[in-house]
Order: sequence, then structure tokens, then C-alpha cells
Amino acid sequence: MPATKRPKTVITPECDRLARRSILPACFPSRLVVLLSLTLVCLAGTCWSATGATSTKRPQKPYALIYGTVWGPDNRPLYGMKINIHRSGAKKPRWEVYSDHSGEFAQRVPAGKADYTVTADVKGYKYINGKHLHQAAEAAVHIENDERADIGVHLTE
Repeated sequence: MPATKRPKTVITPECDRLARRSILPACFPSRLVVLLSLTLVCLAGTCWSATGATSTKRPQKPYALIYGTVWGPDNRPLYGMKINIHRSGAKKPRWEVYSDHSGEFAQRVPAGKADYTVTADVKGYKYINGKHLHQAAEAAVHIENDERADIGVHLTE
């Protein structure tokens, strides 16, 4: 098989000097152009985002937070309990959340003066011993503005 010749690379003194100063291994104009182009694009993107021109985020509305824990008859937190939250006087719940493994739940509600009622939906939920649970009393929450209200929902057998 005949050996193929590789083309000769010619390095001029100018290219050699540039290669020693930069990160480029040798002076190839195409690499230099690509490197400069990427640098300019990155700088332009940084300047553009610094001015906020690319930000399409809407300003967040203020909210209040209803945060609570569901407790069982043995004063242990209950997992997977459905919680209904509605404004006082309303018939249907506006928000439905479930308690997590720590029995905790959280729901954002609009900021401002309002009263809310928090109830546990015990329909179809059986306790460990197979008995049905009942809520001792509805939890009432009063919100004045953008604040956090901590409550406890206690269930009995």
C-alpha cells in the first residue's frame, strides 16, 4: 500500500507568537474566529440579561399562607389526609390539599382581610385500627394581610 502524504503545516513567526500567548495550540484563523465569535456572543448575552430585557417573569402577587398539621386520636401526625379550605360562608371548598408524611400541609391564599374554614375530609379514610375518624371541630383561620397562619386539625375516633 502506498503511504499517503500529510499536508505540511506552515507556522509563520506571527502565528507562533500568538499560539504561545493564547490557549490555541497553533494559529488557525478559523479557530480564532470561532473563539472570538463565541466570546462576543457570551458578552452580549450577559449584557442583555443584566438589563433585564430577557426576563419574562411576572411580578409575584402577595399571598398569605395557611400552614397546618393533621393530628390523629393518638396525637400522631396523619399522612394522606385530604384537607378542604374555603372562605367562611362558602359552600364548596376552593382549595384541596393533602397532608404529607409529617402530617403537614400548606396552601397559599390571596392576601387581604378574610376568614377561612379548614376541614379534614375523613370520608373513606380509616385509621390503623379500622375505625372511622371524625373531626373534633372545624379550624377557623383569620388572615389580615400577607402573613402565615399556623393551625392544627385534630381528629377523633
